[in-house]
Amino acid sequence: MTPQEQDLTTITPTRLWVPKHVLITRAASELPHTAEIVRRCEAAGVEDIRILSGNALTGLRGATERETYASAKNTLAVVVAPPSALKPQPIPPSADWRIDLAKGCPAHCQYCYLAGSLQGPPVTRVYANLDDVLDGVRTHAGRGTVTSGTIERGGEGTTFEMSCYTDPLGIENVTGSLAAAISRVGSGEFGEDVQLRFTTKFDDVGELVTLDHGGRTRVRFSVNAAEVANRFEGGTARMPARLTALRAVAAAGYRVGLTIAPIMPIPGWREQYGALLDDVAAALDGIDALDLTAEIITHRFTPASKEVLLGWYPRTKLEMDEDLRSQKRSKFGGVKYVYPKQTMSEMRTWFVEELERRVPAARLLYWT
Repeated sequence: MTPQEQDLTTITPTRLWVPKHVLITRAASELPHTAEIVRRCEAAGVEDIRILSGNALTGLRGATERETYASAKNTLAVVVAPPSALKPQPIPPSADWRIDLAKGCPAHCQYCYLAGSLQGPPVTRVYANLDDVLDGVRTHAGRGTVTSGTIERGGEGTTFEMSCYTDPLGIENVTGSLAAAISRVGSGEFGEDVQLRFTTKFDDVGELVTLDHGGRTRVRFSVNAAEVANRFEGGTARMPARLTALRAVAAAGYRVGLTIAPIMPIPGWREQYGALLDDVAAALDGIDALDLTAEIITHRFTPASKEVLLGWYPRTKLEMDEDLRSQKRSKFGGVKYVYPKQTMSEMRTWFVEELERRVPAARLLYWT
């Protein structure tokens, strides 16, 4: 047995999320994909599975913000994606289009990208009308400006990002949505020149490596320095487990990627991120026909996300001091707080050089 074949027979996830409560709206209960979700939830041992009398999610708030957060993070809601969520949206610089299998995430990252962008308690909502969601791949194939028809990334085809509002692998054991999407796109149902992509902090890839993906899905793992991951990324697979999963999917022929994010200039950051890159190189050593990309994203926050995060994690040690940051304004007038120009320049220069030196197979897509 070769080392790569061994990778595919010894995959044991270290982190599986199992909700305590599953709420199914009346409309969602009538759709076929809901039966698969219920089957998976029952197999995972979920006892509280309820079909609601209507389509509104109510009674989600506790007596305090912390109670609301804790209850919501233990709840999976099976809902119907509204028409507004079915139209693919441009998502540069990651991909041509965004499609959403779900909204919400079971992890407890103290810098959560979703804070401030999702309304209400942070319940994970999975969409039962999967056919409608995936129809966006059909209608938008061959369109887009990030990869479709471009010189730099045209070989990726039309790309569809699935992890803007969720970690699809983190909820896969109780939804099956990701496997269904990968299999259908992999079969060529939506055309030959399309590609799904998602980022994850989980390692439950045992089912994924058995799928006929057709090379039309890029699995990216969110990776970070040990200090950042261990301190701020609660409820996720630890870094060594993610790298083991990265090797497994690469060995199974998937296109793979690194989402190095959010990078932070912590004390000794060069040494810590250098060790991370060395670990990545070791994890992928010997993989044949490796197709590896990298996306590097610095930490940033908005006033709204800071307020939400401090409500969720009042004792966080995450640095969110506006006086230590520079303001970055969007074309719509929104404000993000990013690192000062000199810090950004130093980190960018180091990462570009060290990525090329330590992980030469990686193709850097963007830095932001």
